Amino acid sequence: MSNILAGLFEHHSDYKKLEGDLENSGFENADYIIYLNSDTNNAQYLASVTVKDNGQIDTARNVFVQNAALKTYLFENMSIREANYDTIKKYIDARNRAEIHNSPDIKIKTSSDGMNSEVKF
Repeated sequence: MSNILAGLFEHHSDYKKLEGDLENSGFENADYIIYLNSDTNNAQYLASVTVKDNGQIDTARNVFVQNAALKTYLFENMSIREANYDTIKKYIDARNRAEIHNSPDIKIKTSSDGMNSEVKF
């Protein structure tokens, strides 16, 4: 079974350019789906591509990065028929909740030694 590489893209990126870049990289029209938001104020979109091996994963990921992908997700053992918007969104949401995010820098204050013999009065 194939794998699905999904990507979440920036608001200002062009999905038509993504389509062209995927096809120029060897992917067929039936190998990818671009999910557009119907809200015209929010042009952010999601795309998924069927990938069969590490070479195709790297190729698709490079195309995604060139087209301003915010983040990519690899879903193993999933076909393009299973990659509808609701399913992909559900898996992305679950991964994001499970991900351990970086915590802010924490400064630990230790007790001082107080005055020592180098203090002159």
